[in-house]
Amino acid sequence: MKVLYLTPWYPSERDAMAGLFVQKHVEAVRAQGVDVQVLSAFTWREFIRSWRLFRILKRTWGLPDVVQLNVIHKQGLLALWLKWRYKIPFVIIEHWSGYLPENGQFMRLSAIKRKIYGKIASEAEAILPVSEQLKEAMQKCGIKCARWEKINNVVDDFFFADTKAQNNVSTDSHNAGKPKTLLHVSCFDEKAKNVEGLLRAIKMLSERKQGWQLVLVGSGVDYNEVRAYAQTLDLPEGVLRWTGELTPRQVAQEMQKADAFVLSSRYETYGIILAEAAAAGLPILSTPVGIAEDVAALIVPQEVAQNKPGKFAEFIETILWPPKDKPLKTGLLDKDAFRAGTIGRQLKDTYDNCLHNDI
Repeated sequence: MKVLYLTPWYPSERDAMAGLFVQKHVEAVRAQGVDVQVLSAFTWREFIRSWRLFRILKRTWGLPDVVQLNVIHKQGLLALWLKWRYKIPFVIIEHWSGYLPENGQFMRLSAIKRKIYGKIASEAEAILPVSEQLKEAMQKCGIKCARWEKINNVVDDFFFADTKAQNNVSTDSHNAGKPKTLLHVSCFDEKAKNVEGLLRAIKMLSERKQGWQLVLVGSGVDYNEVRAYAQTLDLPEGVLRWTGELTPRQVAQEMQKADAFVLSSRYETYGIILAEAAAAGLPILSTPVGIAEDVAALIVPQEVAQNKPGKFAEFIETILWPPKDKPLKTGLLDKDAFRAGTIGRQLKDTYDNCLHNDI
């Protein structure tokens, strides 16, 4: 079976992290014996180039059996044309946060663009959103399709190794007198991640609790501004540790040293870092975004995370120093559901169903 992936985001020399979740889907499908080619295009110039690349690909590789469109984007026009011209079915995996009301970007598109998005969606054999929350948001935006099926993002196997549940790292570190460690990982896009709201809560907690630290992993468009904001809070020395951007394996290592994980986002379509933290056995404190309801030990309301730092600090205190008679939820209920093998088989089955008209 040959599958053509069309995606606006994909790792490159320019940005090694862009569309990493798409690359992991590609690798998972290839591991099932599927022949996959990828055409990535974000700008209109790249999109025009992708049409030229497709013509070359057609001569050297042939036509695909199925097209996988990642995100209803410009390349949806190519997927639509391939269906109309060659009767090649396509499915959509949707990751875009623009449908979420907290983002609102889809509803700010022109009526013509929204109509084109709707047409592309209606012609797909299936839409595979990465969370139920995203599916509901898309449907409220008027996106219609005959079949919807949730698809997970892939959690790398090394996140599952040496979990907290197996090794009781949190208790051991506490008994040894080491400081409690709260971990936060994000791309430092303040509009989405609300890191400053987290820092305000950290300031409140630092005034009544010692012997702990917040480790902030990542970089991004607002990284310098967030660090500058942290300076204005006059936090005690040692409360914050900034690592900058780390590789996924390095993130997994930070998780093994941490006692809990916190996510303060205003919105997420999925939140792969939540699944990774859960796989590592960390208790999670999160706003109600993406898959948080499935994996978090504590959910902090958005109003609290954004506007009530004192109350947010109480949530953080509970995740770091939980009541002894109320152990916090950790881990994943179904680890296999997040592994590459499971997800690769799910996608291959979807493609098979397209070819046999079972969808």
